[in-house]
Amino acid sequence: MLTRKQLELLEFIHKRIQRDGVPPSFDEMKEALDLRSKSGIHRLITALEERGFIRRLAHRARAIEIVKLPEPMENAGRAGFEPRVVDGGRPDSTPASAVSLDALGISDLPLLGRIAAGVPIEAITDGAQHVSVPDNMLGSGGKHYALEVKGDSMIDAGINNGDVVVIRETNSAQNGDIVVAQVDGYEATLKRFRKTDGMIALEAANPAYETRLLPEGQVKVQGKLVGLIRTY
Repeated sequence: MLTRKQLELLEFIHKRIQRDGVPPSFDEMKEALDLRSKSGIHRLITALEERGFIRRLAHRARAIEIVKLPEPMENAGRAGFEPRVVDGGRPDSTPASAVSLDALGISDLPLLGRIAAGVPIEAITDGAQHVSVPDNMLGSGGKHYALEVKGDSMIDAGINNGDVVVIRETNSAQNGDIVVAQVDGYEATLKRFRKTDGMIALEAANPAYETRLLPEGQVKVQGKLVGLIRTY
């Protein structure tokens, strides 16, 4: 799972290798992605490398190996693609046609602020920022939004502080679902949902946090977790 900027950079590197036979410089990457400094490119390159899409070779200038491409890019006119290191010279194969990000099935969701995975905090709902996610994460229809996780109460469920969770809007949940729950009309928290005998249990996934048991009328489900985005 890649962010839009990571996808843009991977596409740019791949297109330049196909066209020129060598990867672009960091300055060219910075200009192409309209970033203010090369440190942002370093972070994107590191993220792509950690996710296994590229590999950098030490002591070789501008040597980047494209290890794999996201599946939609592979299917869009790139049959027979093989990873290779390009370090000067031109490729033997004919450059493939460019693939636009629109063909990758990427949607922009509003990032509505932070959600507590710990002591409930108020969710900020300005929607000024957006995050890009693959359409196959969104399932079959419905409205979706994203929230940045604050806290560590869900770490045993694989949800860490700083992660971005993708939420499908719904006001209902099944026992065991991880939900955005609004408490007392204004606080919002990310917890596992359980309902029994008119009470709602909001369970943490960290033994350091106790389960909150609340009357049904004090808890309103605002969405269900359907995906997660992590940056490094």
